[in-house]
Amino acid sequence: MLNKIIDGKKISEHIQNKIKNKIKKKIKSGKRPPGIAIILIGNSYSAKIYVKKKKNACKNVGYIFKYWNFKNHVKENKIINLIKKLNKNKQIDGILIQLPLPVNMNTNKILNSISYKKDVDCLHPYNAGCLFQKNPRIHPCTPKGIITLLKRYKINIKGLNTVIIGDSNIVGRPISMELLKYKCTITITNKHTKNLINYTKQADLLIVAIGKSNFINKNWIKKNVIIFDVGINKLSNGTITGDVNFKSVYEKTSYITPVPGGVGPMTVISLLENVLYIYEKYYKK
Repeated sequence: MLNKIIDGKKISEHIQNKIKNKIKKKIKSGKRPPGIAIILIGNSYSAKIYVKKKKNACKNVGYIFKYWNFKNHVKENKIINLIKKLNKNKQIDGILIQLPLPVNMNTNKILNSISYKKDVDCLHPYNAGCLFQKNPRIHPCTPKGIITLLKRYKINIKGLNTVIIGDSNIVGRPISMELLKYKCTITITNKHTKNLINYTKQADLLIVAIGKSNFINKNWIKKNVIIFDVGINKLSNGTITGDVNFKSVYEKTSYITPVPGGVGPMTVISLLENVLYIYEKYYKK
């Protein structure tokens, strides 16, 4: 029987080793390593998990890693001034603002202050516009990770009825643009969608990024569906779960990503790939 579990951890480790070897050669030839700066505002549990994983991965491959964690009440100008300095810093190739930002902050204003050349998650209007026009300069990290897994597992998605739960600028919207290039038929839903189950039951490919633990169970899907679970939630007992009830849906799926070990590691490794891409494109000795 075909192994239906999509192992993002294994694939990401393979890519990470390739990047690590590449960076060793660059440093040996006299070049500096790629550099990334990450800014986190607040104390979101899932955000801190991702930052920690990104830090460990960057250190493992030999990247320069800079990190700032500000309190929720930090002034916008302080963040923007920091970003302006990082835009000019020749040791930093990529700048990432860990989302979501506190509700009192102007997310667009902050993201737009990042140079489009150093926008490592495709959130600057220029880069997002290039993606919309089917001519991406850079690919958003989580969607890029999902596409990589689909390719590595040789899953043919052409023409599939695809339902995306969650319409964020990080996952829902950009993954819809990516999948349209592969001729999927896309339906984007959100927390306000009426009779959501009617949509999920029709999905050949289901991507869930809603932030609710074990939200999708076997009654919400049809047989042989492909599921990508983007959620990461911490239960009161410390257990990490996705937005999909893995045990409930497993038998009805043809492929499924676990949590942890599925989309998460691929988001991190896609970030490393994007930093390397920017570094190679703009680096000058």
